[in-house]
Amino acid sequence: MLLAFLLLVQYYIGWGRLLAPWRLLDPWLLLLAVAMVLASYGLRALRLYDYFRGGMEGAFRLAFKLMLQHNLANNLLPMRSGELAFPLLMSRLFAIPLERSLPALLWFRLFDLHTLGLLALLAIGGRWLTGLPLLLLGTVWLLLPWLLFFGNHWLLARLPDAPRGRLTGLLLKLLRGAPGRTGLLLRTWLWTLLNWLVKLGAFAWLLGLFAHISAAPALLGVIGGELTSVLPVHGIAGVGTYEAGIVAALLPTGMGGGEALAAAVNVHLFLLGVTLLGGVLSLLLGRPDGR
Repeated sequence: MLLAFLLLVQYYIGWGRLLAPWRLLDPWLLLLAVAMVLASYGLRALRLYDYFRGGMEGAFRLAFKLMLQHNLANNLLPMRSGELAFPLLMSRLFAIPLERSLPALLWFRLFDLHTLGLLALLAIGGRWLTGLPLLLLGTVWLLLPWLLFFGNHWLLARLPDAPRGRLTGLLLKLLRGAPGRTGLLLRTWLWTLLNWLVKLGAFAWLLGLFAHISAAPALLGVIGGELTSVLPVHGIAGVGTYEAGIVAALLPTGMGGGEALAAAVNVHLFLLGVTLLGGVLSLLLGRPDGR
């Protein structure tokens, strides 16, 4: 997939022509975009730190290290295999067992999907939905985390009385990994929202520059790219699938396929560059023994 994609870009666009817009970018604005993306990783680390406050007290540096390395594995390894780095790093850096880290990761991904869906709804709403339908759909979407929260408590109150089979035990671990208090639910959602607003803001700005489009379609495009990160079929470093998500989101806006593909590749190159930079920074954050 990686080789075919590289050849496809060369045949239809040409790598020289595709990379030319980078020469026109203001280096200081590019540095600001890099700082915004790294700040979004810091917000994601704050979400993790807050969620596991009892097991991470005073070790935010290691939580940030974990998030940078998990992000590196997740963005570079194929077929979602990078997600395995999260429970491994949680065990190595904080001695938090698999039965606690995996359910938390699943709930984090649900929060991510919910927030991406909300932002996509706002972007779509400015173009195809207005008035009462947008208000109703937005209200229902905002209520979903609370429905899951109360449904989770309702199930926890009843499952212990059921026979303790293997499936029931797995379900209990998943339910117990969810936010147990309304305060934690709200804070987790807030950290997730802030993280995505900062990150997508940087990427949408770059996509807007590369594709010469306004904020709403640019936001929709980068959301399309990010949604591909949850697909089970995911190429090496997301090559091909990430671009397909952006192009699929931009085509309904009337943009040509070649122009959309060129902009998507450039945004993906920026993503990979910041990912590698984050991986290097993680090596400077020390080890669990404080060195």
